[in-house]
Order: sequence, then C-alpha cells, then structure tokens
Amino acid sequence: MRSAILGTGSYVPEKVLTNFDLEKMVDTSDEWIRTRTGIVERRMADKDTPSSELALRAAKKALQMSNLTAQDMDAILVATVTPDHMFPSTACLLQHKLGARKVMSYDFSAGCTGFIYGLIQADAMIRAGVAKYVLVVAVEELTKITNWTDRSTCVLFGDGAGAAVVGPAKDDEHGILSTYAAADGSLGDLLILPAGGSAMPASEETVKKNLHTLHMAGNEVFKHAVRQMEEAAIKGLELAGIDMKDLDWLVPHQANIRIIDFLARRLNLPMDRVVVTIDKYGNTSASSIPIALDEAVRDGRIKSDQTVLMVAFGAGFTWGSVLMRWQ
Repeated sequence: MRSAILGTGSYVPEKVLTNFDLEKMVDTSDEWIRTRTGIVERRMADKDTPSSELALRAAKKALQMSNLTAQDMDAILVATVTPDHMFPSTACLLQHKLGARKVMSYDFSAGCTGFIYGLIQADAMIRAGVAKYVLVVAVEELTKITNWTDRSTCVLFGDGAGAAVVGPAKDDEHGILSTYAAADGSLGDLLILPAGGSAMPASEETVKKNLHTLHMAGNEVFKHAVRQMEEAAIKGLELAGIDMKDLDWLVPHQANIRIIDFLARRLNLPMDRVVVTIDKYGNTSASSIPIALDEAVRDGRIKSDQTVLMVAFGAGFTWGSVLMRWQ
C-alpha cells in the first residue's frame, strides 16, 4: 500500500526581522545578505512561545485539510533541533495539546533533513501496517540558538513549523513513489551546537563562550550541501523511474538561494518549477520544506497528478529525498 500526504499545514511567528534590522545589530548590509543568500526577512518567535506552540498551529491546519482529527492519528513524529525540553519530547507535548489518543509520539533530530526523514518513517509505518495515519511535524526556533554577534550565521535563520498528515494513497499511481536517505557523521563538526549535551554539559564557561549557539563552517557546508542535494534528487528520480523532464515541482530545503539555483540548473529545471520561500522566512531548518510545500499546495501551484520532489541536506550530515505523485 502506498502512502500519501493527505493534508499540509504551516505556521510562522508574526514578528518579522528584516535585513535592515540586522544592519543595526551586526556589521552587515541588506545588499550583502540578499546577494549571498536570497533572504530579505525572517520570522522570530518570542521568548515565551516554545516550539510546541508553533507545531500545534501547523498541525491543526494539516489535520483540517486532511478532514481528519487528532483522534484519528496513530503516531505523531516531530523533527526538531530546538525542542521545548530535552525531555519530555515535544511530540508528547503536542499529543497532549492536540487532545490526541495516547499514541506513539516521539522527537527525532536530523537537522534540516528532518521532514524528509519523518516522511520516510511515516511511509514505512503505513506500509508495514503499524499505523494508518501519521502526523509528521517539523518545527524550529533557530533564533533561540543563534549567536547574534556572528554575522556569518545570524543573518540566515528564522523560526517556523510545517506539518503533514500521511495516510493511505487512493491508488497505486499516487502518493510516495520513492524515498532516499543518507548520513555521514564524520562531518558532524562542520555544523554543530557544541554545548548542552553529555559531551559538553552546561557550565559558566560554555555560556560565556557562546557554545550553546549554532556553529557552522559555512563554505564547507555549502559545498557538501550542493553535492549531496544533487545526489538525493537524482537518486529519488531514479528509484521511482521518473525522467527529469517529467518532474513538475522541486521543493528543496531553503538554505541559500545559490544552492537552490545550482540544484535547479543541474536538474535542468526552470526556476518557475521550484518552490522558493527563503526570501520571506530564511533558513528554518527542518520546517523549511513543509512550509514551502504547504504554501504551494494552498495557492494552487501543486495540483493533483503532478510529481513533486522534496530534497534536503542538514546537520549530521544528513540528506535525502521524497518523490511523490500528488493526489
């Protein structure tokens, strides 16, 4: 039995942080940020709003579109690197806030590839008969782990949540056609939150050194992202037996407009067949693909019977793709 996305939802905080706002905070400029990243503005959650609240709003929209309720869900999966707490999981908090049954609920961390990994898990559960309906949510509040004195990273990130209800496809022609995922932990230090875990517990020194914020070797990450996202895209098409010219939509992780443009050119896809939201929201990590997907579904760009390829690369390093025929 194939699985399919039955409903999508997304939510971004109301507060907008523009490039001009950042000009007043660090040594940068609107022109520099636009030229190198494609970002114009990003959203920022307030200090009293945890990730579970963003997840809740996105999840409710996905459930509404699917014409299902929280009570229908057999599992709740949350991809995040910014959970409310180390434990309990944000997924368990979301289960309670939704009023869902006491179903299996858990968080997982795959960086920016989180939503892709989540769809792969949901697809496997449905195919195996473990679940009929799975709620997959990706939520990040990266502005809360950003070093606002580091001009190379603080201009990149924003907050948001995206969700999808995954369930049985209506027939064997629609739904998820292929999945692909990979990882390489030898490169993990290139994109890392150094402190706060068991390797480097919180201390006065770790706080003083800003080790509870995101650290990234930007140029190295960029090179690997370009290479691995291309690999994931090509592998996804090959596994499904879909020719590049028959692909209707590419929904890539929104990390950098130059990466997206490069990937589109390598796939011989015109940019009008690529869903881009990085200008409005910046890099929202795991939630960037479901936010972009939800916007394209709701504004009518993605239609029934079209092929949609989602591809991501993230901390770990992780990368992967999901190809589906929209139903």
